[in-house]
Amino acid sequence: MRKNSIKNTRINSEVQRELSSIISRELKDPRIHPMTTVVSVEVTPDLKYCKAYISVLGNEEAAKDTIQGLKSAVGFVRTQLAKRINLRNTPEITFILDQSIEYGVHMTRLIDEVTENLRDSESGDEEENE
Repeated sequence: MRKNSIKNTRINSEVQRELSSIISRELKDPRIHPMTTVVSVEVTPDLKYCKAYISVLGNEEAAKDTIQGLKSAVGFVRTQLAKRINLRNTPEITFILDQSIEYGVHMTRLIDEVTENLRDSESGDEEENE
């Protein structure tokens, strides 16, 4: 896979910023969860396609509903993006559910549980030695 050029990196960050703004302020679909975040955006070098990775803070059903709402509003989102960013082509947007943040939170909880169990067992050992 090719490294992103500086131009492509700038386009990705600009598209990400505008998508975040459009999703949070412009869309009125009740399916879209208020805690929806655009984690990252990958625009192809020819500016034809865009993958937008979306994270939803909520349960699985809220995440699925949000993705459905975004997919149904993709035409409106693309139109708004075209008005806000002056690109040769306005990319076709594909919304992808990104669960990396949820996974990270889950792993942190597991690590905390293990360390707490270790502390509890160590304090139990010290009481037995005394």
